[in-house]
Amino acid sequence: MINVTVVLVEGGMPSTAVAPVEIFDSAGKLWNTMRGEPARPFFRVRTASLDGAPVKTGVCLNLTPDGCLDDIRSADVIIVSAVGADIDAASQANRPLYPWLRYWHTHGAIIAGVCAGVALVAEAGLLDGHPATTHWGVVEACRRRYPEVQWQPERLLTESDRRLCSGGVYASVDLSLYLVEKFCGHQVAMETAKALLLETPRTWQIGYAAEPPQSRHEDARILKAQEWLFHHFDTDIRLEDVAEQVALTPRTFARRFKLATGETPMNYLHRIRINAARHMLENDARGIHSISEAVGYDDTAFFRRIFKRHTGQSPGQYRQRFGISPPESVAISARTPHR
Repeated sequence: MINVTVVLVEGGMPSTAVAPVEIFDSAGKLWNTMRGEPARPFFRVRTASLDGAPVKTGVCLNLTPDGCLDDIRSADVIIVSAVGADIDAASQANRPLYPWLRYWHTHGAIIAGVCAGVALVAEAGLLDGHPATTHWGVVEACRRRYPEVQWQPERLLTESDRRLCSGGVYASVDLSLYLVEKFCGHQVAMETAKALLLETPRTWQIGYAAEPPQSRHEDARILKAQEWLFHHFDTDIRLEDVAEQVALTPRTFARRFKLATGETPMNYLHRIRINAARHMLENDARGIHSISEAVGYDDTAFFRRIFKRHTGQSPGQYRQRFGISPPESVAISARTPHR
């Protein structure tokens, strides 16, 4: 079992704590139950406040935790829920949290901040030198207080060395589903989203993404090339032009790219495009030809072949399996009023 702790803090939006609890607790359970299959829970979820006392949120709802920070004996994932808009006051009020976060991070836990709760992760010193995002309404206050953090508020999610940040209140849903997929695989994440009637994680939408795949290496020129491909994958790309952008010959670029990432530049580009297509097929009603063009393939037949090579299914089969639609029993009950 994967141990998840959701930290409840004063003054924030309760959904930033409740949504992760529901998603992690539902993974492997709710979809299976709806289909008459045995539940296979993957996560053990607990909530904690600084001292174990109930917390007042920013709306007319109090949240009662399972215990205090010191009660947590095992943590694989820690979610810090949102605080209010006064970042300076919140940072002072939550001082006992910071050594606790640092302790668990050094012991291998993923630390994830939601919305303005990212400020508390920054206050712990865990984001210095790393990319981070937060709610647009508090980003300037965060820039002033934490100048060593690489703030990227245009992103929905950021990820760097077991540090995750999400940008807005409902980005807690994206962050949670992203982590479900990271731990349990794509199918469990999609089943969890379908059971809860949620859109799948938006991490592959243009301009809203975590880090590019296979980006944890030290070759700065290849990192720059990956970043460019990640944000321009839907355009007509000649890899010779990418090599020129990072001042390498095509041959040297291909060699260094393979050494740094473990795959060729073309395979890397295909994988980014197919991941984007997967998201569209999961959430978007447009036709296959339109999706093919949207991710950079003018030849729909080629798109179908490359998609099947990467996923083992045709685009139509993939959409039928993973497209967001309610399970049959839910759909029937939603259409049939009680008498």
